[in-house]
Amino acid sequence: MDTPPELIALGGIFVAPLNINYRDRSYMDKIEITSKEVYDRIDIELPKTSLPSLSYIQRLILEIKEQGYDKILCMSISSNLSGTHNALRLALEDHPEIESFIVDTKSIGGGAGIQAAYMKVEIDKGLSFSELKEIAVTLPEKGKVFFSMATLEYLKKGGRIGLVTSIIGSALHLNPIISCNEDGIYHTVGKARGRKKGLSKLMDCIEKSIGDAEEYDLAISYGTDLEEATQLMERMKESFSKYRYFYIDEVSPVLGVYSGPDFIGVSVLPI
Repeated sequence: MDTPPELIALGGIFVAPLNINYRDRSYMDKIEITSKEVYDRIDIELPKTSLPSLSYIQRLILEIKEQGYDKILCMSISSNLSGTHNALRLALEDHPEIESFIVDTKSIGGGAGIQAAYMKVEIDKGLSFSELKEIAVTLPEKGKVFFSMATLEYLKKGGRIGLVTSIIGSALHLNPIISCNEDGIYHTVGKARGRKKGLSKLMDCIEKSIGDAEEYDLAISYGTDLEEATQLMERMKESFSKYRYFYIDEVSPVLGVYSGPDFIGVSVLPI
C-alpha cells in the first residue's frame, strides 16, 4: 500500500514490503527498488510480485515488541488482490502476547494507504485500542480509489485483471477508469477518450464519492509524471476545498508493475 512517507517518518508505522522478482534477483518494494527502476526495464522484463517474506514479517513483529509496543493495528491491502492479508494474519496469530487486530482495506495503493494514514491520525489522538478497532472497520466502506491507466497491458500480463472490462485502449486512446469494488476486486467504473478527459473523469468520481461529506482526506499516486500529478492536485484542492489532509507520492513499485508508467490514481476518504 502507498502509506504517506511523511507519516511513516513520524514513527509508529511499520511496513511489510511485498517483493518484486526478476529472473536474476528479488527486491523489497520501496526499500531495494524504486518505481523508476521498474519502469526503466518494464518493456524488457515484466517482473513478478510476491508476498512479504514470513521471516521479514516475523522480524518486523519482534522490532515492534522491542520498541515497547504491545498492540498492533494492522491495515492490509485487499485480500482479493493479494495473499498479504492472510500472511499477516497468520504471523500475528503466532504472537498471542501482542494484542492485534487486522483490517482488510478492500483496496490497494493510495486507497489502502489513505486508510492507514487516517488511523495514524486517530492513534495520535490517544484513542483506546477498542475505539480504534471500531473506527478501522468502517473505513473500507467509506474509502474509494480510482486509477486512470493508458493501457491494460500490464494488468493483464500480471494476472490482476479482475472484473476489469477489456478495452482496446491504445488504438482508440481510451483511458479506462478502474476502482476496487466492495469485495476489493478491480473493476471498470468508466472510460474516457484521451488523458485530459480521463483526468476529468477522476474528478467526477471523487465528487460523487465525497457526496455531502463535510470533510475528507485526499491522495494522489502517480507513475512518472509529477508535473501532471501536481496540476491535478491543485485542481482538486480548488474543487474540493473542504479536505483535511492531502497526500501525494509516486506509486509503489509493486503497483507500478501492474499499472505501467502512464498511471495516475486518486483516493478519497470521507470523515
